[in-house]
Amino acid sequence: MPKEESSKVTRRSTRSSASATVENPEPIESHPPTIDDLTFGDESITLDAVLSDFPGRRSQIFDFIRLMGPLDCPTLPIMIYGGASTGKTSVVLQVLRHLNRPFVYSSCRTCYNPRILFESILNQLLLHRKCSSNGYSSAKRCDKPSDFVNLVREALSNVIKTLESASGTSRLNKPDEKPMGKMVYLILDNVDLIKDWDKGSMILQFLFSLDSVLKMPQLGIVLISGLPPDVYYSNMGYTDPIPLLFPEYSEEDLRQIFLRNQANPKLYSAFLDAVLRSFCRVTRRVEELSTTFSSLFRKYCEPLDDLGISPNEDMKRRLYSHLKPFIAPCLNDIFRVSTHPHDGETRGERRQKVSYSSENREELKILDFHMSTSAKYLLIAAFLASRNPATLDASMFDSTGGMDNRKRKRKASEKSMEKKEIAEQEAVMKGPGSFPLERLMAIFQCIASVGDSSFGEENEGEEEEDATGYDRENNNLMSDILLQVSSLCDANFLIKSGSCPLEGSIRYRSMVSEDLALKVAKSLSFPLAKYLYRR
Repeated sequence: MPKEESSKVTRRSTRSSASATVENPEPIESHPPTIDDLTFGDESITLDAVLSDFPGRRSQIFDFIRLMGPLDCPTLPIMIYGGASTGKTSVVLQVLRHLNRPFVYSSCRTCYNPRILFESILNQLLLHRKCSSNGYSSAKRCDKPSDFVNLVREALSNVIKTLESASGTSRLNKPDEKPMGKMVYLILDNVDLIKDWDKGSMILQFLFSLDSVLKMPQLGIVLISGLPPDVYYSNMGYTDPIPLLFPEYSEEDLRQIFLRNQANPKLYSAFLDAVLRSFCRVTRRVEELSTTFSSLFRKYCEPLDDLGISPNEDMKRRLYSHLKPFIAPCLNDIFRVSTHPHDGETRGERRQKVSYSSENREELKILDFHMSTSAKYLLIAAFLASRNPATLDASMFDSTGGMDNRKRKRKASEKSMEKKEIAEQEAVMKGPGSFPLERLMAIFQCIASVGDSSFGEENEGEEEEDATGYDRENNNLMSDILLQVSSLCDANFLIKSGSCPLEGSIRYRSMVSEDLALKVAKSLSFPLAKYLYRR
């Protein structure tokens, strides 16, 4: 693992800064950058070496190579997504190294605003290296997406011409070397961090539509994200990138990863038998496990005089007895349960927890679903969208806060009561209705604002210093809503019920029962019955 990680980190820092070659991270002013700096040069590796470097990623490697296509083959944008420490960036870079394809790499973690991101890409395409002779300045100043399109189109044209001439020369001088081709691949890492930028949604839409805006088949785009593609859903009309999921490593995959490059595999295998399963229940991130296992393995080997022996069963038991007191503290270091309020918990939610009586506090503990406030409001909004007719949304969520109360107080006749019972039975037989995402977002915005205002009315006399915090947390209520919708779908609170042929958008259906919806509403002090249509 150490050798593997060190080589990849060096490459990633090189591509993100665009200021060094692979061999030396220090800027070398005497050696101007060339077209070979867009590839790994003479460091090409075989496919077998790539597969052996990444246990558990065989299918993802072959899928990515298939999506890249043969040499000089135009490709649609690709989105590599998955959790942290699943090998996304490392696999992409090593596959490009194996194929000897020219690429430009920029990470949205180091390039933390649009200007730095645009200039990082342009510096690499223009073969410009920041150094003391140019005052560590960029080749072009670029702040706007429109300027970036013009500049990157011009830079790509020059790079492609250089690649065409270089490919003919390399065939004559180095016939055994893999050709570079005439395509350039743009690798954008950590694109999920753009959501937190100023005007991040606009930048995301621009990057997702960059392929259709440039209309240059010689450019391939690979996006690397820690969030699924559903989070970036938009109605802008661009071509959706081809998704490729990198799932979490299995326990067997982690075992193969940690057994690589070990001086005594049998001894380390015995150590993994003692600790791996317990730690896999807490985390499967390789960097966290690697840090913890390095200290635990030293403790595991303390009773041994010779680290080259193969332990028998009796020795394994003695070594485990020596290690056992240190396992629980390490587990606690990795899995820390925060005592502070949840990030998604608003001030209003904390107020209603304090205002409840002692009897209701015990009930609230049982009804705490460990959801953020925005997820609970989305759950209620989806339930209302499935139960209420869409034609009544305007009257349900009008300025008076619900339907006209005079109509509800009118005494119903026996005939109308029979019709109501028949309608309720038909509704039960039909089940919950489906709804588009736009209707869900509209209802969510209405009920979230109503819930916040109700908290404000109940606590008008509270001190002024707390109100500023409430406004700040209230602004965070609308963040990451699409991610919450995706999470509710994964938890089967919502299901996708296909797309409407007229609307052309995906429709959703709530799978929440009325009892559960009432419990969630009660935990928020939200008057659900006021907005629920009774036939």
